[in-house]
Order: sequence, then C-alpha cells, then structure tokens
Amino acid sequence: MRVSPLEKRAQRLQRNKTMVDLNLVSLIDIFTILIFFLLANASDVEILPNTKAVKLPESTAEKTPKETVVVVVNDEDIIVQGRKVAAVADVINAGAEIIEPLQAELALQSGRALVNQDSPEKANKDITIMGDKEIPYRLLRKVMVTCARANYSNIAFAVLRKE
Repeated sequence: MRVSPLEKRAQRLQRNKTMVDLNLVSLIDIFTILIFFLLANASDVEILPNTKAVKLPESTAEKTPKETVVVVVNDEDIIVQGRKVAAVADVINAGAEIIEPLQAELALQSGRALVNQDSPEKANKDITIMGDKEIPYRLLRKVMVTCARANYSNIAFAVLRKE
C-alpha cells in the first residue's frame, strides 16, 4: 500500500507535534522574587557555629561578629574550626602555659589563611574564643596565651546579647 506525499507529511506533523506548552513567564517571576529574597537576607547569616554544649556568657555588646578562626572551649574539649584538638582535663593537669596541640592547629589554620589571601600582609590574624561561662580562668588563660604565641593578636570572645 502506497502512502501519498500529503499523507506522509500529515503523519510527520502528527509525530513531531508537542503536547505540552510551558509558560516560562510565571516561572521567571518566581525565580526573580526568590533571588531578591535570598540576596536581601544573605547579610544576616550567623558566622559563629551554634553549639549546645557551650553556654556563652551574656553581655551588652553591640558589635557583630566577623568571620575568624573559632576556638570552642567547653567542659570536655577544645575544638578549632570543628576539629577536636585537646581534652580539657589533660590541659588543666598539664603544667605548661602553652597548649601544644592547639598551637599546632592554629599554625595550620594560619597557613590555610595565607593560601586563601592575595598577599601575606593581608593574612587574617583575628580569632574568636567561644568559651563556656563555667570554665576555669586558668584554662581560658592558657588558651589565650597559646593563641597569642601562635601570632593571633586580635582575640575576641563570643557572648550572648542581653535584651
């Protein structure tokens, strides 16, 4: 049975016909609104990690935190940028003023900061200590001395804002 050219054309048009028409205008509007929402709220992101194990002291400080190396000190561990470096019990029982594992980790973090910067003069030497309000002062002093010896000269403490 022979098919005429007109019938072949009709079959080809039927086969290539798309069934779904997608209205992109409304999708573009939704994505535009979503992008503006994300851009407007991007500046209100918390920089400090949220740890439930650390009860921060309260203060009336108004200064917002900036992105720095974060040292978390709770009643069990000393943590730098999410990595456990030392146990608090070992640090308190040690007689030395400098915490060697903390100093080694801070040197590693300092090296990472130099790689991310354009020049060594712009290296970020700020550090934030998130210390539990119940930790002893001598432990906090050892952490501060170690940070200072690792060339982190600008030490800040994380606190909760009082209402």
